[in-house]
Amino acid sequence: MPTRPILYYITDRTAFPGPESERRLRLLLKIAEAARAGIDYIQLREKDLTTRQLEFLARDAIQVVRENSRTTNPTRLLINSRSDVALAVGAHGVHLRSYDVTVSDVRHLWTLASRQDQPTLAVSCHTSDEVQRAAGDGADFAVFAPVFEKKDSPGHTAAGIDALRRACRAAIPVLALGGVTLANWHNCLEAGAAGIAAIRLFQDHEVAVVARQLRKP
Repeated sequence: MPTRPILYYITDRTAFPGPESERRLRLLLKIAEAARAGIDYIQLREKDLTTRQLEFLARDAIQVVRENSRTTNPTRLLINSRSDVALAVGAHGVHLRSYDVTVSDVRHLWTLASRQDQPTLAVSCHTSDEVQRAAGDGADFAVFAPVFEKKDSPGHTAAGIDALRRACRAAIPVLALGGVTLANWHNCLEAGAAGIAAIRLFQDHEVAVVARQLRKP
């Protein structure tokens, strides 16, 4: 098991009640909370927004992350799929879907934009072969899902712990996603996962409490 598992909060403002303005505010407060708690990565995954709406939200999110991150191991904000938005707002990287543009393409875009920093690039994967391809293309880490069946998505077949174990043989860190709870997370780390990615596990609870639990020796 990793001594300090990687923690990755994936956002979903639509899960918050109320009008859009309230959802947006609650999301930014949760992002600030996650940054203060030392969450390693936050993925802004608000796929229903227009490009302009996403850019406005992402600008606020990156500012919140910078203002609330710890001095050591600061939180990094990734934008789901949209490399253009990530570059426009100064995000730390991009989370790519399995059928997205390649990791090498995004790194090339970063170079063309004259960004001095190197982007953090993660890839969503559903099979061990996809994880191997992500590793070969130079991804920083992969997110493997769904490990467990989710109560609200019974039609989505869970990959299971054995599939996660095979995926974790790749040469990059693999994070477990999908139905991960405080009752089963340790099974993922024992299978070789480098950390945990989640929406509700972080969004529905006090982030600092969850982070402490996941990082208990």
